[in-house]
Amino acid sequence: MLITFEGIDGAGKSTQVMKLKRHLQERGREVLALREPGGTPVAEEIRELLLESRNDITPVGELLLFAASRAELVQQVIRPALESGSDVILDRFFDSTTAYQGYGRGLDLGMLAEINRIASCGLVPDVTFYLDLTPEDALMRKFSEKSLPLTFDSGELDRMENSGLDFYRRVREGYHAISGKNPERVVMIDALLSPAEIQRRIMESLDALCTKTG
Repeated sequence: MLITFEGIDGAGKSTQVMKLKRHLQERGREVLALREPGGTPVAEEIRELLLESRNDITPVGELLLFAASRAELVQQVIRPALESGSDVILDRFFDSTTAYQGYGRGLDLGMLAEINRIASCGLVPDVTFYLDLTPEDALMRKFSEKSLPLTFDSGELDRMENSGLDFYRRVREGYHAISGKNPERVVMIDALLSPAEIQRRIMESLDALCTKTG
């Protein structure tokens, strides 16, 4: 089973990925948890370039770097793991590209769909959990324990996070559009709920999916 988590930074994806991994392992399943970009030596180098570089990267260049990282991860890690019978949990997949580079950066959605198809080798998640959070709430979470201004303009943020509030509002609109177009795959969950309640809803959705697919 291929399970993906989506949402803007601060939504709590990483926490839920690890909770789900432990839960499935306790059920006796083989589970591999990964993040995008990353997961292979080449993909990790691309991640550092995309997130830590202070150089300008054009929207198309950014798109193709994300796609290159995904292609490496899918072919070298994800596909072999799925073929061996393991569950794979991904912190981000191609929906992030659609939301960030499509809705956020304004790139053509048709072009993105084709690049996503190529980079993911046609893989589509069995289920995607989208943790919904406003950019303002994301900032509150990130800086709640720090005496920093609530702005997407800080040395504490990576290159993507420094794209600004309006950018993240467009990204969120993109995620809502993706969810609306894929109701059979995408499960939207309020990220302001408690971690325990979010986990409960995730497991409830997974149990319903497993019952449906037999």
